[in-house]
Amino acid sequence: MLKKISTDKAPAAIGPYSQGIIANGFLFASGQIPIDPADGEIKGTDISAQAEQVMKNIGALLAEAGSSYENVVKTSCFLADMGDFAAFNEVYAKYFTEKPARSCVAVKTLPKNVLCEVEVIAAV
Repeated sequence: MLKKISTDKAPAAIGPYSQGIIANGFLFASGQIPIDPADGEIKGTDISAQAEQVMKNIGALLAEAGSSYENVVKTSCFLADMGDFAAFNEVYAKYFTEKPARSCVAVKTLPKNVLCEVEVIAAV
Protein backbone atom coordinates (compact mmCIF):
# COMPACT_ATOMS: atom_id res chain seq x y z
CA MET A 1 0.00 0.00 0.00
CA LEU A 2 1.28 3.46 -0.89
CA LYS A 3 1.01 6.41 1.47
CA LYS A 4 1.41 9.95 0.14
CA ILE A 5 3.47 12.36 2.21
CA SER A 6 2.55 16.03 2.23
CA THR A 7 3.63 18.88 4.48
CA ASP A 8 3.34 22.64 4.31
CA LYS A 9 6.85 22.81 5.84
CA ALA A 10 8.29 21.93 2.41
CA PRO A 11 7.39 23.45 -0.96
CA ALA A 12 4.23 22.18 -2.59
CA ALA A 13 4.70 20.11 -5.71
CA ILE A 14 5.00 22.33 -8.80
CA GLY A 15 3.75 19.60 -11.11
CA PRO A 16 1.69 16.40 -11.19
CA TYR A 17 3.55 14.54 -8.44
CA SER A 18 3.60 13.99 -4.66
CA GLN A 19 6.14 15.42 -2.25
CA GLY A 20 6.87 11.86 -1.25
CA ILE A 21 5.53 8.31 -1.15
CA ILE A 22 6.03 5.67 1.52
CA ALA A 23 6.11 2.12 0.14
CA ASN A 24 7.40 -1.08 1.74
CA GLY A 25 9.00 0.77 4.67
CA PHE A 26 10.79 3.38 2.58
CA LEU A 27 10.19 7.03 1.81
CA PHE A 28 10.77 7.98 -1.80
CA ALA A 29 10.98 11.78 -1.68
CA SER A 30 10.63 13.94 -4.76
CA GLY A 31 13.53 16.20 -5.63
CA GLN A 32 13.73 19.31 -3.50
CA ILE A 33 14.86 22.67 -4.80
CA PRO A 34 15.60 25.78 -2.68
CA ILE A 35 12.06 27.12 -2.48
CA ASP A 36 11.15 28.62 0.88
CA PRO A 37 7.75 27.09 1.71
CA ALA A 38 6.78 30.20 3.70
CA ASP A 39 6.66 32.47 0.66
CA GLY A 40 7.26 30.24 -2.37
CA GLU A 41 10.41 32.14 -3.35
CA ILE A 42 13.86 30.80 -4.20
CA LYS A 43 16.09 31.12 -1.14
CA GLY A 44 19.67 32.25 -1.74
CA THR A 45 21.69 33.20 -4.77
CA ASP A 46 24.78 31.03 -4.24
CA ILE A 47 25.14 27.26 -3.96
CA SER A 48 25.68 27.25 -0.18
CA ALA A 49 22.51 29.18 0.62
CA GLN A 50 20.46 27.23 -1.88
CA ALA A 51 21.78 23.88 -0.61
CA GLU A 52 20.88 24.89 2.97
CA GLN A 53 17.27 25.52 1.92
CA VAL A 54 17.16 22.23 0.03
CA MET A 55 18.33 20.41 3.17
CA LYS A 56 15.67 22.13 5.28
CA ASN A 57 13.02 21.03 2.80
CA ILE A 58 14.31 17.46 2.85
CA GLY A 59 14.33 17.51 6.65
CA ALA A 60 10.66 18.56 6.68
CA LEU A 61 9.71 15.67 4.39
CA LEU A 62 11.72 13.19 6.43
CA ALA A 63 10.06 14.39 9.65
CA GLU A 64 6.58 14.19 8.11
CA ALA A 65 7.31 10.59 7.12
CA GLY A 66 8.58 9.75 10.61
CA SER A 67 12.16 9.40 9.44
CA SER A 68 15.39 11.40 9.69
CA TYR A 69 18.65 12.14 7.91
CA GLU A 70 20.22 9.17 9.71
CA ASN A 71 17.80 6.82 7.91
CA VAL A 72 18.55 8.05 4.38
CA VAL A 73 19.96 5.21 2.30
CA LYS A 74 20.36 6.93 -1.08
CA THR A 75 20.53 10.46 -2.42
CA SER A 76 20.52 11.79 -5.95
CA CYS A 77 22.03 15.24 -6.28
CA PHE A 78 21.74 17.48 -9.32
CA LEU A 79 23.97 20.52 -9.79
CA ALA A 80 23.66 23.23 -12.42
CA ASP A 81 27.46 23.66 -12.33
CA MET A 82 29.95 21.01 -11.24
CA GLY A 83 32.18 23.92 -10.22
CA ASP A 84 29.88 24.13 -7.16
CA PHE A 85 30.69 20.54 -6.14
CA ALA A 86 33.00 21.37 -3.21
CA ALA A 87 30.76 24.07 -1.72
CA PHE A 88 27.70 21.85 -2.14
CA ASN A 89 29.52 18.99 -0.37
CA GLU A 90 30.29 21.23 2.61
CA VAL A 91 26.58 21.80 3.20
CA TYR A 92 25.61 18.23 2.31
CA ALA A 93 28.08 16.74 4.83
CA LYS A 94 26.49 18.66 7.72
CA TYR A 95 23.19 16.86 7.16
CA PHE A 96 24.05 13.44 5.75
CA THR A 97 26.43 12.38 8.51
CA GLU A 98 25.79 8.65 7.96
CA LYS A 99 27.12 8.95 4.39
CA PRO A 100 24.34 7.28 2.39
CA ALA A 101 24.90 5.99 -1.13
CA ARG A 102 24.85 8.91 -3.57
CA SER A 103 24.82 9.99 -7.17
CA CYS A 104 25.80 13.55 -8.07
CA VAL A 105 25.57 14.84 -11.60
CA ALA A 106 25.65 18.15 -13.42
CA VAL A 107 22.58 18.94 -15.48
CA LYS A 108 21.93 21.58 -18.09
CA THR A 109 19.02 23.27 -16.32
CA LEU A 110 17.01 22.73 -13.14
CA PRO A 111 13.45 23.86 -12.41
CA LYS A 112 13.22 27.62 -11.86
CA ASN A 113 16.92 27.86 -12.83
CA VAL A 114 18.08 26.93 -9.33
CA LEU A 115 21.61 25.74 -8.64
CA CYS A 116 20.81 22.37 -7.01
CA GLU A 117 18.17 19.73 -6.45
CA VAL A 118 18.32 16.69 -4.16
CA GLU A 119 16.07 13.65 -3.82
CA VAL A 120 16.27 10.97 -1.15
CA ILE A 121 15.21 7.43 -0.32
CA ALA A 122 14.97 6.76 3.41
CA ALA A 123 13.90 3.95 5.70
CA VAL A 124 10.86 4.80 7.83
